[in-house]
Amino acid sequence: MEHKRLGSYGLCRCCLTKGYHRDIMKEYYNNGAREVYYDVFMESYNLFLSTDVNLSKLICMSCVQQLRAATSFRTMVVSTEQRLLEALKEGTDKKEMVFVNVPVEHVSEVPVKQEQGFEVKFEPDDYDDDCTVQDPDYVPDKEYFDIAPLRSDGNEDLVAGEAELLARFPPVRLPTRATLHKTCAEYAKHLNILKGIIVLPSTIGKLLEENAIKTKLDYKKVFVTEKMAHIINASTLLEHSNITPFRSRSRSGFPCFYCRHLFDNLDKLKEHTSEHKKTEIKKVLRNYGAECLVVYADITNLCCTICNTSISNLNELKTHLSREHKKNMYLDYNDRVIPFKLTPNNVYECQMCGFNFETFGSIERHMNVHFRNYVCKDCGTGFVTRYRLKVHVKSMHVGGSFPCEICKKVFTTQQKHKNHVNTVHNMVKRFKCTICPERFSEYFRRQKHMVQQHGVAPLQYKCNVCDKSFDRRYTLSRHMKRDHLEERDYQCHLCSYKCFTNNELRVHMIKHNGERIFECAVCKKSYARKKTLKEHMRIHNNDRRFACAVCGQAFVQKCSLKGHLKTHHHEYNLQ
Repeated sequence: MEHKRLGSYGLCRCCLTKGYHRDIMKEYYNNGAREVYYDVFMESYNLFLSTDVNLSKLICMSCVQQLRAATSFRTMVVSTEQRLLEALKEGTDKKEMVFVNVPVEHVSEVPVKQEQGFEVKFEPDDYDDDCTVQDPDYVPDKEYFDIAPLRSDGNEDLVAGEAELLARFPPVRLPTRATLHKTCAEYAKHLNILKGIIVLPSTIGKLLEENAIKTKLDYKKVFVTEKMAHIINASTLLEHSNITPFRSRSRSGFPCFYCRHLFDNLDKLKEHTSEHKKTEIKKVLRNYGAECLVVYADITNLCCTICNTSISNLNELKTHLSREHKKNMYLDYNDRVIPFKLTPNNVYECQMCGFNFETFGSIERHMNVHFRNYVCKDCGTGFVTRYRLKVHVKSMHVGGSFPCEICKKVFTTQQKHKNHVNTVHNMVKRFKCTICPERFSEYFRRQKHMVQQHGVAPLQYKCNVCDKSFDRRYTLSRHMKRDHLEERDYQCHLCSYKCFTNNELRVHMIKHNGERIFECAVCKKSYARKKTLKEHMRIHNNDRRFACAVCGQAFVQKCSLKGHLKTHHHEYNLQ
């Protein structure tokens, strides 16, 4: 049976001692006398303590002893005062007063002994449940123990050794068998069940061990590794939807995610993928390292195969499977399933922002913008996997060790060195026209050839603000940032000038430096900009490229033509 705490844990209201203390508002008994410490403060000190709920209502035993001493002293003073008053009254009635002169020796100096300070000891923070020594003045609440004194006539039905045990406690400390069912009904019920049964220590030890094992199993938490969480999420999505997984597309075609067979046609890839069992996806994913686990998924006409519900995107599919079909999904982990929509015309549209890309490699790199699972601490670039981040750091932020023997450029990897030599020095033409056998060293040259020679529609990236079109997505992005978003990240440290590119800032700094380093070899004139020197050289070369459309007179500079039109041809004056 559990022992009741000797009070509540907290701070003493008087000395701020921590421990289990008594309540100043409850009743306690001291040698049969009732005590309520709140009333004692008022009677002894005429002190009304605050009953604010935020203040402690506890008092330690050390302060209780001092309070009792003060109460005893007050009682003695009051009693003596009453006796003196009664004696004085009796003497007045008899019309006689007796004064006794008591000789007192003259004391030149009365030594006053200084009181020694005492150290306030902290009471223990907790009581041992096995401790049987309790406060002799403590009286438990009536609702907790229905106390009845132990019988001393020996007629009570006690088992062997129980009398010796009860003799160690005061008569009021433990409940009797008659009152045990009121004190703890469940405990009395268990005692009745064990009546007549011999309980050995080994039996109790076995029960405790079984209970500890059961508790450990009941509260055991299941933890999964990051890799296993990605495998479960990916396999759940693929098994319960019409998603077609594939590996990163190469120039030869689409590789099957299960067996790596190449297919140049998307329909053939989907037909072949249906031959594999979807349960094989877990086995394939286990072969990946945790740092490079990623699944490319074609989500064209996405739907749930359990209820045939059409789903608009991958995030809605995850929510649908988790809520509607109670599938186990670890949504706290980042995504490793990358959504694509593969089309026969080789136009790749990002499913996150809607931009189109001309090559799979470009959209593959673009997906790092949306799946920033790992971010480079040096430049802030995000990547889908930790492996891609490592490759980026090694190639961009670590010094290279592969120099080119021809031009002395240094590359971080051997593959980059090889690509440089083949493209720049050996003029290897990697890009083959899909219609004719002609090859090109650059992708955009091949694209230009296909437009001019084979009538293929040129790639056009239209600005949705001003309707301008560009042949490269990079040019469109640059246009949006510079003209519409008005990004000006480069600022002159000498004036308030801001510009879009570092080259513009470098040209601007010539105004502050003023150094004329570009000199004309003919007339020895110097200029701060190379562009100005080139325009000056037209004078010596007699390069009159700006001709008047009215009279045919030609000029070296465009400003000279404008001056000519303003002077001689007012009707054709340029605004």
